Amino acid sequence: MRTFSRPVYRLASGLALLALLAGCGGPSQPTTEAAAPAALPAATPATTSAVAAGPGWALLGFVKADSANPIMGPSPAGKFTDPMLHRAVQWEEKDVFNPAVVVRDGKVYMLYRAENKIGTFGKASRIGLASSSDGIHFTREPAPVLYPADDAQKKYEWPGGTEDPRVVEDDKGTYYMTYTAYDGKLARLHVATSPDLRHWTKYGNAFAQAAGGKYVDKWSKSGSIVSRYEPDGRIVAAKIKGKYWMYWGDAQLWAATSDDLLHWTPIEMAAGEKPPVPLRAQAATLPTLKVVLPTRAGKFDSDLVESGPPAMLTDQGIRLIYNSRNEPSFGDKSLPVGTYSAAQALFDKDDPTRLLQRLDTYFMRPEKAYETTGQVNQVVFLEGLAHFKGKWLLYYGTADSKIAVATRPG
Repeated sequence: MRTFSRPVYRLASGLALLALLAGCGGPSQPTTEAAAPAALPAATPATTSAVAAGPGWALLGFVKADSANPIMGPSPAGKFTDPMLHRAVQWEEKDVFNPAVVVRDGKVYMLYRAENKIGTFGKASRIGLASSSDGIHFTREPAPVLYPADDAQKKYEWPGGTEDPRVVEDDKGTYYMTYTAYDGKLARLHVATSPDLRHWTKYGNAFAQAAGGKYVDKWSKSGSIVSRYEPDGRIVAAKIKGKYWMYWGDAQLWAATSDDLLHWTPIEMAAGEKPPVPLRAQAATLPTLKVVLPTRAGKFDSDLVESGPPAMLTDQGIRLIYNSRNEPSFGDKSLPVGTYSAAQALFDKDDPTRLLQRLDTYFMRPEKAYETTGQVNQVVFLEGLAHFKGKWLLYYGTADSKIAVATRPG
């Protein structure tokens, strides 16, 4: 195993943050030195790691499990009769990536995106289920658990598929999945529920009832619901002042609220409010929404920011792990074009739209061959986080092709 690259962290906060959002460099913040090496629990692959230093609110010090990674890859074994193609399909033979995770009954359950090689679109995504007693070695179920079918959502899910799940539960134990429905042209954020992670009920577009349905045909994805990470490993959606909250988006990051975890209302800007950065790409189609985490010129997150695992409500605030993409022409010139790396931000626990602090640089980037080469090169994409058997497990897609894990003491 090896540690992640550990560049020095600085915080963009207070006047420095305002200057940054205005496109100016703020005053430099004090740097932080690395902490002393700390041994990982025996349950993880045997190694020691220098725990990355940084602000106290951030969850740092993860170590990639190089002795086991990638922990999952494509497989010809999974096969089911696809209801759209009306034929047997090896549904995960091309690529598997971008997993969500749930701790249940003493195991880690992974819901992951898989692609086959057959379909009108050339490939289709479906969501599979696997389980593990150690968080490293997983046993897959033979058929996907959420996939395009001849149902009310097929026009949104076919031929592209169902993609990139995040999963939380409510205080009664019902699981809620946000996922991307992709029709081959437009990504839409959808919601489904399950009592057992195997049988899912689709509820359609998360924003179907918001603002007269004006967001249904807008590009939307990557819903990270604010939750409490309980000591027993459960990730339970949390209300803040009577509302559930979610961060979402993959151009800029926006927020939304809900009363029931099914129907969500995006937060729009107040009268006279302006976006903190110029809107490009898909963000330009959503000009009235309040940007809560913007891209940053000159940095690793210059081109895109996208939600990671369910956001974590803590005493210090709401910790959001997020993914980002770089464009060297106006971003970090030391990173290749299109590099997906990951960072963290902290929001006010009483006002989830208020950004308090964010890391000045990434805490994970593509380094290994399976992270730099694949269906999409130079990608680590974080979607699953679990507290399990005394440690944190962070699951991520690599080059849109395989799945890997990183660990840190819990």
